[in-house]
Amino acid sequence: MYPNRYAFVPKLPALLLLALLGACNDSETESNPTSEVELKAHSVNPALVKALPGFESLEILPLISSDDVLPESPNFIFGAQPDGSGLLKNPNGEGYILINNHEIMFSVSRVYLDKTFKPTKGEYILDGDGGNFRLCSATLATPEEHGFGPMFLTAGETDGESMVHALDPLGAVNKKDRTRMKPALGKGSMENAVPLPKDAFPGKTVILIGEDESSRVGAGQLIAYVSNTVGDLDNGKLYVLKRTSADPIETSMVAGQQYDVEFVEIENAKTLTGAQIAAQTVAKSAIQFARVEDVDYRKGGNGAGREVYFTATGVSQSDKVTPVTGFTMWGRVYKLTMQADNVLKGKLEIAVDGATDPGNSIVNPDNLCVTRDFVYVQEDGDSYYTNNKHDGRVWQYGMSSKQLKPMLEMNHRRTDATFNAKYNKSNDQRLSSWEYGAMQDISDLVGVPNTFLLNLHPHTWQDDKFLNADGSAETRNKNKEGGQVVIVRGVQR
Repeated sequence: MYPNRYAFVPKLPALLLLALLGACNDSETESNPTSEVELKAHSVNPALVKALPGFESLEILPLISSDDVLPESPNFIFGAQPDGSGLLKNPNGEGYILINNHEIMFSVSRVYLDKTFKPTKGEYILDGDGGNFRLCSATLATPEEHGFGPMFLTAGETDGESMVHALDPLGAVNKKDRTRMKPALGKGSMENAVPLPKDAFPGKTVILIGEDESSRVGAGQLIAYVSNTVGDLDNGKLYVLKRTSADPIETSMVAGQQYDVEFVEIENAKTLTGAQIAAQTVAKSAIQFARVEDVDYRKGGNGAGREVYFTATGVSQSDKVTPVTGFTMWGRVYKLTMQADNVLKGKLEIAVDGATDPGNSIVNPDNLCVTRDFVYVQEDGDSYYTNNKHDGRVWQYGMSSKQLKPMLEMNHRRTDATFNAKYNKSNDQRLSSWEYGAMQDISDLVGVPNTFLLNLHPHTWQDDKFLNADGSAETRNKNKEGGQVVIVRGVQR
């Protein structure tokens, strides 16, 4: 493992490096009121998302976008598709550090914010040459929440042979270093690698990984990496989720029922190819999900983190109308309750199923943000299903009420000619042509209740000046999209 940067910061306050999960983290063990934080719009671009009826009280503030010029790094471009994300206090002075994957660029950026929460400087700590894979969701592990770190776990999904990078968010810039990948976490098409909180299974490192490859047999898995040493990412074992009945068919499970499940070992996973791991999942009758794209756990401590939610984004036939036999099409959110005395056993049920109201309910759920009482479901509806009825949304699901409510929607403004001349030059009129990245609860860290960050991928916002924002030689990245991060205030936790 690379050096832990805590070594040079003596006696840090407990929350100094409290960080937020890439999917979501609202740990309540600490609070850090920071009167100097002034949450306001800092971007020259307008917010590209809007609140929906019933949530009009939400305040949406654009924090950083690709057009912004930061005073301490005027040549830095905040690149395309900010996806996985994490936030932490800057241990070297006042302010904060925001870490973001840029999916299509294979890159990770680091943006410094001052004590008022204004972005002042940006740089890339991993570029396309070092990243090697499309980097999707991510999780920022911290000693306070997970018992190790700080460490940014960013998952690759270019193909079934991608891996997870473990980056020091405070480390020196080493953009092309590929040695930080972790083969013990397996190979696949991975969306996120989420360590459970340290009180979920004390003394262990448990990381849940979503595998979303859908083009071959043996793909679409919920994977668990388990080590009996806290912070060990090199010597644990890899497991895959199956029903104890050995039925691997996703659509055999229906809403309103619980199913006994267990994690079964993938032998010698550290030395296997992704194809070999996939073959084992078939041989072991693991559940074949339609693209497991994100994972998150319930907050609140006292073992709440053993309640895990994950998405199956869904797949269809090429006609965008017909389901693929055995797989969810519209998408599902699953709830996994892990057994307190056995990390390898639990109960699985469907929390939300888009098929209950096709096209009106969730469509292709991707990222998740789980708090104490709610699951926030972000859509990636650019599968362009024929019968989809809405643009990309963030939905609020109440754990107790079981109610699903649309909270946010992408603000395309298709009838505004001036807006479209900049953000939709191709005049793409399809619904859900934009998607979401990470949503994270930053309330405790900034001392402002009910405050979240949300990443946006406005795919039709294209500009030549955004091409190759990280300066790498990676020839697979021809993308010239803009990206945006917004602050959303007033979100229930």
